[in-house]
Amino acid sequence: MFRSIIITILTSIVLSQATYGQRSGHEQIIKGVYGSPQSIWDAGYELRDLGINAIFVRSTSLDSSIIIRARHEDQRIFVEFPTLNGKNYVNKHPEAWAINEQGQKVQAASWFMGVCPTDPAFRRYRFDQLDNLLSKYAVDGIWMDYVHWHAQFEERRPILPETCFCEHCRSAFSRDKGIELPPGDLTTQASWILSIKDSLWRQWRCEVIVDWVQEIRAIMDQYNPEMLLGMYHCPWTDDEFNGARQRILGLDYNLLSATIDVFSPMVYHGRMERNPTWVADHVQWICDRLRTTAGNSPKVWPIVQASDQPHIVSAKEFRQVLKAGLSKCASGVMMFTGRSVVQAEQKIRVLREVYLSSGSDE
Repeated sequence: MFRSIIITILTSIVLSQATYGQRSGHEQIIKGVYGSPQSIWDAGYELRDLGINAIFVRSTSLDSSIIIRARHEDQRIFVEFPTLNGKNYVNKHPEAWAINEQGQKVQAASWFMGVCPTDPAFRRYRFDQLDNLLSKYAVDGIWMDYVHWHAQFEERRPILPETCFCEHCRSAFSRDKGIELPPGDLTTQASWILSIKDSLWRQWRCEVIVDWVQEIRAIMDQYNPEMLLGMYHCPWTDDEFNGARQRILGLDYNLLSATIDVFSPMVYHGRMERNPTWVADHVQWICDRLRTTAGNSPKVWPIVQASDQPHIVSAKEFRQVLKAGLSKCASGVMMFTGRSVVQAEQKIRVLREVYLSSGSDE
């Protein structure tokens, strides 16, 4: 019994420890891995022996055993939080389904199923999940994923529907912007919004996303304000696809930069059928873009593709995009995913070489 008490106490100590990256000033270069590190451990490797110093774990995969071992290997622990992913939820709660301008429920965009961001019950559901997570584990930061209105950008031909025109969204838009919608049904009002109040509508949709970000930051601050808030996001410039990053997804860097500590563009060159050189180009672009708009100088830690979906990413390509992710102004990088790397010995060698030779951890 005494031994079990000691183990419990030691476990509690480890679970309560967190290094919390500084929200300003100098810090180590992040050399991370996305996904559960268990696949790497199962392959017989220690994270630090591969040069890894940070893990980005899905909230659904995190448990005390991962935290204990990761801390033992001097890892910083960040948790992916699937913010506006409505998969499964909308099937059980159809009132949260995103509605298009024709009054129809949107279909899954490729494999992604979004949700209405203004649905009150879904908001409570997600914020309660975050609160429960942080009450159980002390981690170094939260990385929001799927932080956008229903759409799919992780394809060469993105899916960009107009949403959401449910009662909640139309009422909130009218209230927040102080405008009176014309009489009529959903399609009538949606047509009026898109033709008469389009600019205001796009602005409001960006503000809805910012409200989510600010609420998540507020919950985090109740536990430790030094935790980093990161965001995985669409790697498009302001003009690509007719400005769809802001126009359709609702991602306004000018607004988001006030709250986000780290931007992690999802530069999946293979999935989006881009040349590997695009990774370095986009990293430089977003750094320049944030510097011109952000007073708090958010960091840039891109996530690059190691996965062979939908096409093979060779070890040579992996080396190129991993080094590109660490180039220029970025102060960190991670790859998608750890499992994809350990399944290919050549990629393991690339990972070890690039991470162990890149920068200092001081």
